[in-house]
Amino acid sequence: MKLLRYICVFIFAFQSNAQISDFEYINFRKADSIALACKDEGLDNLSQLSQKLTSGLTTDAERFRAIYKWVCTNIANDYSLYLKNNRKRYKFNNDSEKLEAWNELIKKKIFYKLRKDKRTICTGYAYLIKELSNLANLNCEIVHGYGKTSTTNLERLDAPNHSWNAIELDGKWYLCDPTWASGIPNSETNEFKFYYNDGYFLTNPQLFAINHFPVNNKWMLLEEALAPSFETFLAAPIIYGKAYKNLTIHSEPKEMHNTIEKHDILTFKYQLQKAVAKEDISLLIDNGFSNRKIKPTSTHIENTSLTLEHQFDNNGFYDVHLYIGDDLISTYTVKVKS
Repeated sequence: MKLLRYICVFIFAFQSNAQISDFEYINFRKADSIALACKDEGLDNLSQLSQKLTSGLTTDAERFRAIYKWVCTNIANDYSLYLKNNRKRYKFNNDSEKLEAWNELIKKKIFYKLRKDKRTICTGYAYLIKELSNLANLNCEIVHGYGKTSTTNLERLDAPNHSWNAIELDGKWYLCDPTWASGIPNSETNEFKFYYNDGYFLTNPQLFAINHFPVNNKWMLLEEALAPSFETFLAAPIIYGKAYKNLTIHSEPKEMHNTIEKHDILTFKYQLQKAVAKEDISLLIDNGFSNRKIKPTSTHIENTSLTLEHQFDNNGFYDVHLYIGDDLISTYTVKVKS
């Protein structure tokens, strides 16, 4: 029994480290160039598309990369359809028959727009990644759950609202989010702009869990001690797309909203993808009337470990934004009281 428990713990710990750094020995340039060369391909024959994307590559990681990169750079996010789906689901939340009817209708809309216009929402992205991967004999799954961004209304987050993928490579499972990696929809105009973010490809599960919460906990890919509860997930800070390009782990503060005493120090801890200069680290502090970019009270960098401390000497309520260079990484609120 002890041996079995040890094996299980080892497997979970092994999985929790499944991330892009496992493939540092692979240059994905060839896979990316194949994805670019197939830019004008349609979705009428998925088997043929999968073969074109993967046949010239030698490793499963490269084959998956070509599929993933093609989807992220060729399939547009239909933000209007996403908003409509959210409105309908909220409207029919207490009417199971109407909700079921809407779900059936939206499925047809999602896949019609995907095949006809190469536009879709998260479900379509995840479906296409899975289908193309399976056709290439790669074991890929769709993961349904909750996604949290800076625009998410947490009070209405009472049902799964997002989908992403898990992919098995060399006997380990990895996480990726093709929807958020593909680009940025403009929330005012609903227009979508392709802007590939490589940070969502084989992401460290600990960072992924800050704003992804799967319905099935096994897709956390985290050992039990590290896996957040749903309440912890809701309370977590806001992290942005640029966080995925700069961080591997976000450790502290663990919550979005923080209350401290006047003259207290708030600590921020992260693991970086690569070392940065102290001069590149700054905090933008907004008190509701004005904002200013400042250096933290102290900044400590050791290899890829980053620790900041900032002392708040005035009462008030502050929005605190972390920047690395020009990249907005995360946001917190700080209530300072006497």
